Amino acid sequence: MNEKTLSIIKPDGVAKNLIGDVIKRLEEAGLKIVAMKMIKMNKEQAKGFYKVHEGKPFYESVTDFMSSGASVVMVLEGEDAINRYRELMGATNYKEAKEGTIRREFAQDIEKNVVHGSDSEETADFEIKYFFNEMEMTPR
Repeated sequence: MNEKTLSIIKPDGVAKNLIGDVIKRLEEAGLKIVAMKMIKMNKEQAKGFYKVHEGKPFYESVTDFMSSGASVVMVLEGEDAINRYRELMGATNYKEAKEGTIRREFAQDIEKNVVHGSDSEETADFEIKYFFNEMEMTPR
């Protein structure tokens, strides 16, 4: 099934100049980038994006981190895009991620793990709309 998912290259990935490496892996995996921009979230914007985690122990630290620097947000499209991108990212805990995944290769801790991806169609719908409008997405 052709679907869309959100991808974020987090502030640590941008700071480590990994944008090109991540994009190359996405394209090599056959995922199409249909929207992309660099942003700098403030704390309130990060809290809005991560509102599903409000009240959890990591909520403050993740929103601090995500508002600490520039990120690259993208909409990816392709057959089974959500699952395919999640496989490419690797486990949230980079120590548990499979060899060859983005997180295994580039992450430095569980929070600073270079990339984010939607975990379901419902989440993808919310996350994509959080950063993009329909006019910003270019069918390919």
